[in-house]
Amino acid sequence: MLIRPAEAADWESIWPFFREIVTIGETYCYPDQITSESARSSWMTEAPGITVVAELEGRIVGSARIGPNRDGRGAHVATAAFMVDPRSQGEGVGRALAEFTLDWARTTGYRAMQFNAVVATNIGAVSLWKSLGFEILATVPEAFDHAADGLVGLHIMYRSLLDRPILRSESSMRRVPRG
Repeated sequence: MLIRPAEAADWESIWPFFREIVTIGETYCYPDQITSESARSSWMTEAPGITVVAELEGRIVGSARIGPNRDGRGAHVATAAFMVDPRSQGEGVGRALAEFTLDWARTTGYRAMQFNAVVATNIGAVSLWKSLGFEILATVPEAFDHAADGLVGLHIMYRSLLDRPILRSESSMRRVPRG
């Protein structure tokens, strides 16, 4: 699997699974009727962050965006968001993207990574983050309107990037410089 910086032309491959994931309504707070243009401006991050894609056999199977969780005095903590094409779930794409983002954040000087809104019923994502050293700091009750389960909690998850190895399962990932 190759993880590389996203290019403008990659949006054409990202948008179909982005739209599908948002429409399913189980993991993201984007509006159901989000347009391609609005989604693109939100997802395709610019410096100091970066958007990357995961390619498997020449096909884009996932994407992540990484950058500061907050501006100014909060910019030393990174955040990231991930989307994996539903047809590629279970193939290690999410883990590869997660490991890449942790490595990228650490090597570019971030001290920690924080996720502000992990849907509590997204067991796969919560398990993945825990396996990579994240902890749940708090759960905001009924903060997400899940399409199937109704109102469910959103976890705030955190992991320090100081003095802790990043667990790597993919040796073929390419490092991408910040910005």
